[in-house]
Amino acid sequence: MNDTIFDNIKHIDENGIEYWLARELQPVLQYAKWENFHKVIKTAMIACKISQHEVSNHFAEVRKMVEIGSGAKRSQTDYKLTRYACYLIVMNGDPRKEVIAQGQTYFAVKTRQQELAELYEQLNEDEKRLFIRGDIRQKNMLLAEAAHRARIITQREYATFQDAGYRGLYNGMTARDIAEHKGLTEGDEILDYMGSEELAANLFRITQTEAKMRREGTDTPAKANAAHYEVGKAVRETISSLGGTMPEDLPTPDKSIQQLEIDTKKKLKK
Repeated sequence: MNDTIFDNIKHIDENGIEYWLARELQPVLQYAKWENFHKVIKTAMIACKISQHEVSNHFAEVRKMVEIGSGAKRSQTDYKLTRYACYLIVMNGDPRKEVIAQGQTYFAVKTRQQELAELYEQLNEDEKRLFIRGDIRQKNMLLAEAAHRARIITQREYATFQDAGYRGLYNGMTARDIAEHKGLTEGDEILDYMGSEELAANLFRITQTEAKMRREGTDTPAKANAAHYEVGKAVRETISSLGGTMPEDLPTPDKSIQQLEIDTKKKLKK
């Protein structure tokens, strides 16, 4: 891994504390537009809040005057970022970018990893749901890439591929079956109506399917569907062997992930 690209833009303040500037990190992480990168920063701020850290301590907003031509200047927003803030940013970035993967390794030092593990245990149920759901969003992008490599192209083919994993984990139930079982309406995303335990089971299904397909070089839709079903079934068997509750028998939360995110953003604004 090339640590130099991140070391080159690192600053040290008068107290010997290291920091990075968001406007300098943006091009390194290959975001062409500030608006797109700013969305990632805002998501990282929510993750920071959920982890019970003071957002302003890690994302210090700074304003500076920049020239816009003919001697005119305008105020520009920037952020003074701690190493932890940078870690949250790259964890919420596009995992398909090689530089994002490099950043995750660079900023995810062992002390922070241990801290996150300890903090997770302190989160309440809603906070755990938000934490895991964010991880699933990233890992599903990698699973979609693996499916594409297996020549799964159309939306219908991908739905069949997804159903294969659900059928393995949910004892033959498809996504539609699960939605009906949960009493959801058309258009509701079933992952947004799962508790932390059910989300964790699906996260394991997703990560292990992607790893299996990548490891075995899965190259056809039939093989991909079989792999997804096999992993889903293996996860179910593991839950059973541990005496756990089957995912379809776990309670459906009252609030969706979208509702929790709205509530969190309101708290963040306050």
